[in-house]
Amino acid sequence: MMSKVKQLFPIFAQNTSEFPLVYFDSAATTQRPHSVIEAMNNFYSRGNANVHRGIYRLAEQATLAHEAVRNQVAKFINASHGHEIVFTRGTTEAINLVASSYGYKNFTQGDEIIISTMEHHSNIVPWQLVAERTGAKVVAIAIDNRGELDLEHYGRLLSERTKMVAITHVSNVLGTINPLEKICKMAHDFGVPVLVDGAQAAAHLTIDVRALDCDFYAFSAHKAYGPMGVGILYGKEKILDAMPPYQGGGGMIERVTLESSSFAGLPQKFEAGTGNVGGVIALGAALDFLDSLGMKKIMTHERQLLDYAMEVLAGLNELTAIGSAPNKIGIISFILDHIHPHDIATILDSEGLALRAGHHCAMPLMNFFHLGSTARISFGVYNSKEEVDILFNKLVKVRKLLRGAIKL
Repeated sequence: MMSKVKQLFPIFAQNTSEFPLVYFDSAATTQRPHSVIEAMNNFYSRGNANVHRGIYRLAEQATLAHEAVRNQVAKFINASHGHEIVFTRGTTEAINLVASSYGYKNFTQGDEIIISTMEHHSNIVPWQLVAERTGAKVVAIAIDNRGELDLEHYGRLLSERTKMVAITHVSNVLGTINPLEKICKMAHDFGVPVLVDGAQAAAHLTIDVRALDCDFYAFSAHKAYGPMGVGILYGKEKILDAMPPYQGGGGMIERVTLESSSFAGLPQKFEAGTGNVGGVIALGAALDFLDSLGMKKIMTHERQLLDYAMEVLAGLNELTAIGSAPNKIGIISFILDHIHPHDIATILDSEGLALRAGHHCAMPLMNFFHLGSTARISFGVYNSKEEVDILFNKLVKVRKLLRGAIKL
């Protein structure tokens, strides 16, 4: 089945160069299948109206479709209620929402926020900002050379000072899958809520927020075959209810006078202004797409690709993969001796291969491994073993091309 999936993505039908596109940057953003693109087009061409406002037929239909996706998301991550799902612009805004709303209300001088060394900047900077304003402190769980969290260190960090644990489900650099159930239980033993950055997990793993027992879970549509500009924040109803609004404006109010305002209930309390309605509709199509393939089949396909790629790339002696956690998704960051990752990416791009090079918005992790940057490949449902072979052969070519220039 997976061999035919690539045909569902119009971007791969382009003939803009002599080389067919091989896309290895799904960790940054996935490509979109026809069904997702058509869902957005259909909304704007046939059903465009603002939601939660009009009582005319078009507006009511848009509202019903929009709210149906909210319930679809709840089912996708096994949330208890649709109103525990808040639409945002992405994972970054979802984390900022919690940091601002929950943090400014609950953090004070001397409190601690636990993150980890492998976090994306989007799960570091918002906590630093709230810490600066409240007098709290951000502390980080150490990792080992395999790219796994040091849970003993985590246990030592937890204390009566801890007021939040914010942790990634999957590292965007290493692909490491963190043991969230254990992390959440350890935090809850201290009465501490846990926010999970699920940006790298949503398209690759089955997510069950009730089984994880996390208090917040955030992810982005565009990393799960959906559109850019749409994100999801899941929060337990009781916690969301107690949080103040993140932004003020239309749609999130119950009553407004010139002197004061009262606010709507969940989830509208956190959805000020007009959201990305067409994007939400397209997110629904993306979830349908994932469901049609089956998450178990996706996980199996990408694990087989990962294992094959690690075996093939091991044949290039000068290549070093960063991180060796056994429990990971299809992400491989690597360096090639004496060759800058940007040079690797630039040369491969000229031959049709798209992969990432840089610090991947994870500078503390780069510092841990004493690196400035890496090259990174990340798999999606459209990748194949044949493309891994192409990558290997092109890397050999890169090595030969630059051998003379670096005077080995």
